[in-house]
Amino acid sequence: MPGMDAALSQIIERVRAAAADATPLRIRGGGSKDFYGQSLEGELLDTGALAGITSYEPSELVVTARAGTPLAELEALLAANNQCLPFEPPHFGSRNEAPPPPLGGGVGGGGLTDGGSTVGGMVAAGLSGPARAAVGAVRDYVLGLGLLNGRAELLVFGGQVMKNVAGYDLSRLMAGALGTLGLITEVSLKVLPQAPAEATLLFELDQGLALDQLHRWGGQPLPLNASCWLLEQCRGRLYLRLRGAVAAVEAACRSLGGERLAPAAAGSFWRACRDQKLPFFAPPSPGMGLWRLSVAQTAPALALPGPQLLEWQGGQRWFWAPPAQSVHIRAAAHAAGGHATLFIAPRARDAGAEARFDPLKPALQRIHRQLKAEFDPAGIFNRGRLYADF
Repeated sequence: MPGMDAALSQIIERVRAAAADATPLRIRGGGSKDFYGQSLEGELLDTGALAGITSYEPSELVVTARAGTPLAELEALLAANNQCLPFEPPHFGSRNEAPPPPLGGGVGGGGLTDGGSTVGGMVAAGLSGPARAAVGAVRDYVLGLGLLNGRAELLVFGGQVMKNVAGYDLSRLMAGALGTLGLITEVSLKVLPQAPAEATLLFELDQGLALDQLHRWGGQPLPLNASCWLLEQCRGRLYLRLRGAVAAVEAACRSLGGERLAPAAAGSFWRACRDQKLPFFAPPSPGMGLWRLSVAQTAPALALPGPQLLEWQGGQRWFWAPPAQSVHIRAAAHAAGGHATLFIAPRARDAGAEARFDPLKPALQRIHRQLKAEFDPAGIFNRGRLYADF
């Protein structure tokens, strides 16, 4: 594709010039995750021209797409072939559209609209949706990628098969790096067939009982794919999604009980959960930030301020709290065997005023700095996006 080659050549020259005079660049695909990370610094480097699906082999369960390819376009192609990205990457965007009300009723608030999520941004952010605990994360499906490093060198890691790694798996290293190591130009992903059967069950349980049930079910041979617990109309509700063979899903529905939701209502709920369009994700007040806690699935209910939303069979917990409470929040996360992230800072605050991610331990921080120095010696890519000092 001559147009694609020209677009890539222009970006390479832009990076080469930036590296020569240490001009910071801010990589952006659709801009749907601009809220995520420590800060946004540098001149905008848009990857929108690097779009298009370059290779797709449904029988081989592999697809390769340019970084600027809209995520919706890729998912539509896969769905037409009865395939999917099992980790359900979220489609984030600006906080200006009212989400649908909960299945049990209620008033919605300002949610997230799709601002044009792209394949490159999906990998760079490393965020996964409701099924992550059951099927794995974004990085588990990255087979290979092209990367433009800080020396304006175009590198290729991995390939289009699973057994292609000799030494360090550098392609998966880019998942979650937030573009601080280089600009992703193309990605090869493993895809999977859509499940033959799916069902969503609804249970009315408080948080403690819901966690107990999830822990109990986790030890049983059930096709458990996703879970979400939250308060709706002051009542605790646990949504449980089953996926797998028809016989397995139907048997699980009979043994677990609960209220089985209509497919359309269930699909709407899980999409809203994935994209943070549920009423829970509307900021309760201007000074509140959205916190994400990653903890052990077996961790008990945590004494945290305000309502919570639990996913990943208890392993991911969301709640709203002022950034000033970060010390208490991080201490609670550490005690539960995990860490805390200020996922969305209050709009009224400078996004870089509070640490968004847990501080790194010295040994891990040294590795981060060494990787940054190797891939981006002039420090031009997404400066301060992951951590304020690099």
